[in-house]
Amino acid sequence: MNKPIQLLAAIATIAAAVPAHAEDTEKGWYQTAKDNVSETWEQGTHELLIPTYTWHLPFAYTRTKINEYQNYPYGLGYGRGRIDAKGNYHGVFGVGFQDSHFKPEWMIGYLWKTYWALGSETKLGLGFVTGLTARTDYSHYAPVPFILPAASIEYGRLSLEAAYVPGGEGNGNVVFFTTKWRFAAN
Repeated sequence: MNKPIQLLAAIATIAAAVPAHAEDTEKGWYQTAKDNVSETWEQGTHELLIPTYTWHLPFAYTRTKINEYQNYPYGLGYGRGRIDAKGNYHGVFGVGFQDSHFKPEWMIGYLWKTYWALGSETKLGLGFVTGLTARTDYSHYAPVPFILPAASIEYGRLSLEAAYVPGGEGNGNVVFFTTKWRFAAN
């Protein structure tokens, strides 16, 4: 697949995955997606993302193979996040980190979650993350679109985020954890 087609596929993936709101049906899905991303970037609070752990699921990898992989993906990221009128989270981000093969991986994306309160400051979030990733073993850093299920456990402004990357035996089947600190609103 050539790069322009990959980029168009990625844009379509991101835009189609952005949740539409009932009151926005006249605008259409593309305008709603564009508005969600723009509003999040312009009105969101600053967020620091620290890639924390890559769990290679034991049913898909041998212990020997797991021991060869980078499980602590050193890196750093920046994002902007906001809570909408319905209490759902919208976030945009960019992050760079070491992939499982100790090589740089770059990612930009959009995260959407809905929440369930577990206490006064503790909540569980479930949703999806979508965007583009670039790594050496996928067409030597050609952008690749993705959409993955995501979850979080949050306490105050600190959260542990997780995304599941499906796959087969010896590929995919990882849970990627990121620690996120949301700075105080301006």
